[in-house]
Amino acid sequence: MKIVVAMSGGVDSSVAAAMLAEAGHDVIGLSMQLYDQRDGESGYGSCCSLDDLHDAGRVARRLGIPHYIVNFEREFQRTVVSNFVNEYISGRTPIPCAHCNSDLKFATLLDRSMAYGAEVVATGHYARIGIDAETGLHVLRRGLDAAKDQSYFLFSLTQEQLSRASFPVGHLAKDAVRDAARRLGLAVAEKPDSQEICFVPDGDYAAFIERKTGDLDSGGAIVNQSGDVLGRHGGVHRFTVGQRKGLGVAAAEPLYVLQLRPADKTVVVGPRPELERTGLVASQVNWIAGAPPSGPLRVTAQIRHRHQAAAGTVQALEHARASMEFDSPVIAITPGQAVVFYDGDIVVGGGWID
Repeated sequence: MKIVVAMSGGVDSSVAAAMLAEAGHDVIGLSMQLYDQRDGESGYGSCCSLDDLHDAGRVARRLGIPHYIVNFEREFQRTVVSNFVNEYISGRTPIPCAHCNSDLKFATLLDRSMAYGAEVVATGHYARIGIDAETGLHVLRRGLDAAKDQSYFLFSLTQEQLSRASFPVGHLAKDAVRDAARRLGLAVAEKPDSQEICFVPDGDYAAFIERKTGDLDSGGAIVNQSGDVLGRHGGVHRFTVGQRKGLGVAAAEPLYVLQLRPADKTVVVGPRPELERTGLVASQVNWIAGAPPSGPLRVTAQIRHRHQAAAGTVQALEHARASMEFDSPVIAITPGQAVVFYDGDIVVGGGWID
């Protein structure tokens, strides 16, 4: 089978390509150029940098497979960076990796793969694909390595995309992936995982947003739940729900960000117990089966990548929305983040928290 492998230059996608080549498939490596590498704020030195593209090419040569670099700069700016900036300005906390993985990597690479005569796109994600024995539908499962599971970022994949996707390392532990890279003599065997957002390598999201928007007049008041002004802030884009550090106000007890109100440039703070919520509403919900459940469904729901999934009931609503009611209160449900619904290790669906 001819398979396109999205090669980021990291160990996971490199081993994915190697496993498929060893299995006898006709493998083509594609690496994405996401930003102008000459741009000082582009993220050089982090994910998808020039070094990463070079590493991907070295691995491809080692494996004896063709390797191409495809320019996704325009798509990346529109799908990922613009969304990131707009969400923060709107008082939400985005997840650029989720948009990049599903909306960009899969949607765009699947289209590009056809030009190479390939019907399958493989990545180094720690997730698994199976077939439901009763319905014949594709199912998305957590990666076998719980510490590395990336199914949370893939909730928006459709049946069509899953039918043409492959996650060769999803059934492996990270240590086994590195062992495989060493056995194959891949130069990236000891390469550390990328931790930061690729286009904000210094972690200063606020400064990045301000550079992109120019003069952002967004300063306002920090208030408690009674509306008393406790201090001033430099912009709602500098805060996220649940944040404790960097508030710039003094109080007898620790204060946390409870709510962001960009319309009147207000940050609402309060004690930690006030962060507890028992429900949420999400929009742009994707159901992996292709259709929403016909009634209330018992699931566990994950509201952040590292969040311990909490039990409750999800109910599909009109206009690709859903409500989730938790059995017990959860802390810091954050607009802009993803909520992903699971049945055991199977991804039922997910959406964006409103």
